[in-house]
Amino acid sequence: MDIGCHLPNQGPLATREALATFARAADERGVASLWVSDHVIFPRTATGSYPGGRFPHPPDKAYLEPVVTLTAAAMCTTRARLGASVFILGHRHPVVMAKMLTSIDALSEGRLIVGVGVGWWKEEMEMLGAPFHKRGRQADEALRVFKALWTEDNPSFKGEFFGFSDIGFAPKPVQKPHPPIWVGGDSPGAFRRVVALGDGWHATSKTPDQLREALGRLRAVAEKAGRDMKTITLSLRFGLSDDLLAKGPQAVIDVLAEYKRLGLAHVVLEFRRDDLGRMLEILDVVATRVRPALA
Repeated sequence: MDIGCHLPNQGPLATREALATFARAADERGVASLWVSDHVIFPRTATGSYPGGRFPHPPDKAYLEPVVTLTAAAMCTTRARLGASVFILGHRHPVVMAKMLTSIDALSEGRLIVGVGVGWWKEEMEMLGAPFHKRGRQADEALRVFKALWTEDNPSFKGEFFGFSDIGFAPKPVQKPHPPIWVGGDSPGAFRRVVALGDGWHATSKTPDQLREALGRLRAVAEKAGRDMKTITLSLRFGLSDDLLAKGPQAVIDVLAEYKRLGLAHVVLEFRRDDLGRMLEILDVVATRVRPALA
């Protein structure tokens, strides 16, 4: 099971020095992947519910834009894969987003993982022009737009939300036929999206028991569609709390081993703090104690 880490991109660590220092340290220590999350603005109200519980950032907290952050990480690393947990498909026009993503894939020499989701924050999405109550249909279309632009010599598309023809699109992604698409969410619509349009499923904030139950539902959707579960990469974003870390590296290893037994191929450890020194300490534990034990 591969181990990845979330990049520092918020609060006092929303700086060039913090981002580059952590990214290079993780890359040098053999961490498999580096990740961002996707928010552009923080509205002062929220009618929806954050998937992981209480939303962790106040409205005025500095938060680096995730596409730019991932591009910066691509330029100061050489080995770690680069992913999003997850890019919200309604935040950016899909033609622009497809170009930004293929640019990251080119600049990283083929290290991009395209994590995607439909989003939960109505106020944020509507501020950015996305139709919140149609976001599932729009997201499906956006993924089809990506694939047309990334794989077709003369790309064209006509849908409910987007359309184009008679255009060129280059460069194509380094990865063929395109960078892997890992779909987040565990609603019926999300699972249909995984099976129909995705290369993997990216879960968030689930205990092993919750993950086991969700995998059963995903498996049922895959079987109904004739999709082999072995063709779907399974990944999870896991919050590495101070309480768990205080119990020692073996406690972390034991918890992550439960996920590995469920068939996960990739775990993204989220341990963002406001202190870069503390993040580097945790990174060292992950790289020298946790990752080798799970390899």
